[in-house]
Amino acid sequence: MVKLCVLCNENRAMIKRPKTGQQICQQCFFYVFETEIHNTIIDNNLFKRGERVAIGASGGKDSTVLAHVLKTLNERYDYGCDLFLLSVDEGITGYRDDSLETVKRNQQQYDLPLKIVSYADLYGWSMDEIVQEVGRKNNCTFCGVFRRQALDRGAVMLGVDHIVTGHNADDIAETILMNIFRGDVARLGRCTEIFTQGESMIRRSKPFKYTYEKEIVMYAYFKKLDYFSTECIYSPNAYRGHARTFLKDLESIRPSAIIDIIHSGEAFEIKSDIKMPTQKTCERCGYMSSNTICKACMMLEGLNKGLPQLGIGRETTRTRRQLSDATNNNEETEQRTTRKTVQHFSKIERDTTIAPIKPRDPSLVNTPPPRVPTHILDDSTKSEKKDLSW
Repeated sequence: MVKLCVLCNENRAMIKRPKTGQQICQQCFFYVFETEIHNTIIDNNLFKRGERVAIGASGGKDSTVLAHVLKTLNERYDYGCDLFLLSVDEGITGYRDDSLETVKRNQQQYDLPLKIVSYADLYGWSMDEIVQEVGRKNNCTFCGVFRRQALDRGAVMLGVDHIVTGHNADDIAETILMNIFRGDVARLGRCTEIFTQGESMIRRSKPFKYTYEKEIVMYAYFKKLDYFSTECIYSPNAYRGHARTFLKDLESIRPSAIIDIIHSGEAFEIKSDIKMPTQKTCERCGYMSSNTICKACMMLEGLNKGLPQLGIGRETTRTRRQLSDATNNNEETEQRTTRKTVQHFSKIERDTTIAPIKPRDPSLVNTPPPRVPTHILDDSTKSEKKDLSW
């Protein structure tokens, strides 16, 4: 017997929503997916009319769906926002160079201006060079710190008021678990916020805060969106991967575990007598920091002086001694410090002309096929092989 959609009761049910378990048709899924995101935007007053909004675009499923949905909702509900695509080129050969080609195609498909900033231009180091220097144990720490600041720098160049990122409910739940495991009270209080404040009064928000990753994959699949589906080649050793595995095990037992963890994180209260870090401004680059020198500048100094562990973890007497020795009597240090130093935020100039960036011939780019989502009720798509990619 054909099961009908529980929402419209007219069309055949094709999808079982991972978030609610409802069996619905494709058109109703599109409607509820987009409407839930619209409600998140309205309930939290994410946008203001006339605001210039940069969409953090990596070419992956989250940012591609975010760009598509925001453009659709901006036109449908007349938010009055000017949308831009903002990408960061970390310099990862065989991964980021191919995924950026997807972003360039998205630029044409959605008719949105695109700005690309690179680690090499901003910091004088690419991620490939950083990994050669530090190995694969702490490389994600460098990338995360540099990418966050790179997005804010790109936003200043674009002259935008607001950055939106594709962080979904799964990402936020993973971050909550990671901060609990590490006992990081300061980050635990911030990671559940839908708004965070960046440099130069640039706001950041996460419209996908309550959106499941599986439903994002499902939306991209049925909408036939053009996205890059391969994970970063340096990410298998990341600490986040362990939290993700744990979360997926919980979700398989209790699908609501993701949203439950987020609500639990929102309900956390920090005791009044707990000393929290105060926000300052980095003396070197002008970026926000809890210390006189920000994490990015410390890491960059360590790289330039041959001490890549300098900016990781707590500063010790040993690292200070190593830094002093390297500064005083290492000729190689002088050669390293000739690398480009990071530009002060107050000196960043706005890019008034954003020329279209033409993508390469798709036949010359490695573009993996999109993921086939689970929870599809169509018999023709069923397979005996279980999808373990989640």
